[in-house]
Amino acid sequence: MFSHIMLGANDIETSKTFYDATLGALGVQPGSVDPKGRLFYRTKTGVFALSKPIDGEPACNGNGSTIGFAAESPEAADAWHKAGLANGGTDCEDPPGIREGAGVKLYLAYLRDPSGNKICALHRVA
Repeated sequence: MFSHIMLGANDIETSKTFYDATLGALGVQPGSVDPKGRLFYRTKTGVFALSKPIDGEPACNGNGSTIGFAAESPEAADAWHKAGLANGGTDCEDPPGIREGAGVKLYLAYLRDPSGNKICALHRVA
């Protein structure tokens, strides 16, 4: 459904350190910064990008917004979470673990990135 997702970031280098570590824990290659200073992570399933806002105002997080990244296993989600905490992210929501509802069982881990964006790693439990 989505071709790409772009989030605002106040410090691209800090964001690169954070996302190289967290996305790297999920098997994604390090991001690249283009000549305009935007950070891109490209995969077969889409593009995730970060940029300083073009209006010159500080980046801010969307209240109620979450970007989810697919994890191959609960262990991968845990590695993602640990890498995020070690690289400038902050814990949010409940600790990583299984959530159930509407007949679905998910393993979720939540973080806020260095700019305050809420992100999660999600593994669908069979």
